[in-house]
Amino acid sequence: MTTNRYMKGIMWAMLASTLWGVSGTVMQFVSQNQAIPADWFLSVRTLSAGIILLAIGFVQQGTNIFKVFRSWASVGQLVTYATVGLMANMYTFYISIERGTAAAATILQYLSPLFIVLGTLLFKRELPLRTDLIAFAVSLLGVFLAITKGNIHELAIPMDALVWGILSGVTAALYVVLPRKIVAENSPVVILGWGTLIAGILFNLYHPIWIGAPKITPTLVTSIGAIVLIGTIFAFLSLLHSLQYAPSAVVSIVDAVQPVVTFVLSIIFLGLQVTWVEILGSLLVIVAIYILQQYRSDPASD
Repeated sequence: MTTNRYMKGIMWAMLASTLWGVSGTVMQFVSQNQAIPADWFLSVRTLSAGIILLAIGFVQQGTNIFKVFRSWASVGQLVTYATVGLMANMYTFYISIERGTAAAATILQYLSPLFIVLGTLLFKRELPLRTDLIAFAVSLLGVFLAITKGNIHELAIPMDALVWGILSGVTAALYVVLPRKIVAENSPVVILGWGTLIAGILFNLYHPIWIGAPKITPTLVTSIGAIVLIGTIFAFLSLLHSLQYAPSAVVSIVDAVQPVVTFVLSIIFLGLQVTWVEILGSLLVIVAIYILQQYRSDPASD
């Protein structure tokens, strides 16, 4: 790959992570002030996002939005992406936060690059680049410091929260890897649209949106709208687009931007107190991104 292609992939992945960081801040506000049932929220989020994305895809592609259903192989990949990737990650990440803490869940989900590297090693027999490992180690340390303030005791969470968090890391790796082939053959908007719609239908089979709905207020509508548009539609579209330019391992490592954005926005809007350890963590994440930008575009140099 050329330097420009790698840079495009990194920038699109950074945008996705930034949008997830913004969405995470909104979710924290909603969870602390709105008391939205988890099952109802997931049903609304995925179903509405799927409908909107498919509408966008139809405007862009017309009847080509159904092209993914022309072969059983593509259908299987799409359903796997929707369930094992999108749906599973949204659920496991939320439950990990619910059973433990958001800081621990974020760090555990960020183990996804490790799972991608392990999967590449086990199934493709490809060794990771040295710069991948360096960037992963530096960014993981930065995320740890920024989220926990360097206090390891803040990760003391129940075992079930730990298990759900590790599963969220695995599913985060899967939603990066699984759609690569069908995204190469179809529009990312269409793939994400069908994926979220399938997830939304399945969530609604378990908990329909008209059952146990909270009181609908302008604040609730605005908050969910922001989460759907920023944290689901725009973020996942940016992630899928990044896969056209950079390998999944690189894209997943850049996901470190997400907790840093959440950290900064929490300082500005939620009154989070800042320590030098948190600032150091943020700087380490920036260093990790710099390593990717400078060295990952030239594999021969590794």
